Amino acid sequence: MLTNLYLRTMKPAQIFHQYIWLINTLRAYRQLTFEELNKKWQEDQISDGNPLQRSSFNRHRDAILDMFGIIIDCDKITYKYYISNKDVLRDDSIERWLFSTLTVHGVLADSTAMKERLVLEEAPAGEQYLDIIIRAIRTDHRLRIGYKKFQAEGYEKVVCPYALKLFHQRWYLLALTDDDQMRIYALDRITMLQLTDDTFVMPEDFSPQTYFNEYYGILTDDTPMAHVIVRAHKWMPNYLRTLPLHHSQRELASTPDYADFSYDIRPTTDFLGELLRHSEGIEVLEPLELREKMRQMITETLKRY
Repeated sequence: MLTNLYLRTMKPAQIFHQYIWLINTLRAYRQLTFEELNKKWQEDQISDGNPLQRSSFNRHRDAILDMFGIIIDCDKITYKYYISNKDVLRDDSIERWLFSTLTVHGVLADSTAMKERLVLEEAPAGEQYLDIIIRAIRTDHRLRIGYKKFQAEGYEKVVCPYALKLFHQRWYLLALTDDDQMRIYALDRITMLQLTDDTFVMPEDFSPQTYFNEYYGILTDDTPMAHVIVRAHKWMPNYLRTLPLHHSQRELASTPDYADFSYDIRPTTDFLGELLRHSEGIEVLEPLELREKMRQMITETLKRY
C-alpha cells in the first residue's frame, strides 16, 4: 500500500502514468528482469530519466494489484517479472474498463497543451449519482429514487440496487423493486436519490454478468433466444472482427466481398437498433422471421423519407 509520504511526493496523474507504463511494458515484453525494466524506464523518461527504485517498484506492484487486480510475479529461476493473470483484463471486466480509462486519462493529462486538437465524446450522463449508488451497492442498503421517464409522470420508489451498467454513454441501475421485479433505471432520468437505513440481502448466486449475458444493451425482456446469422458487407467484416457486437459472436465464413457472423442472443430492440445503425453494412440472413422484421423496420423508416 502506498504510504502518505509517497503520495505527497508525486501527483496522482504521475503515479497512474507509472502504473500504466509498468502494465503495458510487461504486456508487450512478457517477461523482464528488474534491470531490463529499469533500463526501459529510463529510456522512456518515465521519471524524468531517473532510475526506477526497487522500493518504488514494489509499492507500484502492490498498488497495481489493489487497483486493477493484476498480479506481477517474479520467476524464481530467471528473476524475470511478468503478469501472471492476464485474463483479468478481459474486454468485459471492470478492471479492463478502469485500466482503459486511466490510460486515456494519462494520455490526455500529458496533452493539455493541444486540447483544441482533441475531439471527444460527451462524458456518460448521470455520473453525479454514482457515488451514492456505489455506496448502497457496497453496503447492501436500499435506495429511494425519484424517477421520470420521457413523456411520463414522475414517481418515487424504494429499490434494492444490484448493479450498474454503462451503455452508449449512459449509466443504468439494475435494481429489484418491492414487488420482486427487476428494473433498469437510467441515471440521467433520476430526479432524486436517497440512501435509506434499510438493508437487503443480495442473493449469493446472482451475477450481473450472467443476467445480461444473453442480451445486447440494457433491454432484458422476454424476447426468445435465437441463433442469428448476419452477413457483413464492405467495411463491416473488419469492424466486427476488431469490435465484436456480443461475446457470442463467431465468424462462419469469409469471402473477398463479405463475411458471415453468428450470434446466440435474445434479439431485443437494442440489438436490432445496433444492426440498423450500420445500414447497408449489415444484412440479417437468419432466422427468417428476424430478417422479415428487419425488412419491415427499414420499410417503415423509408416511409418517413
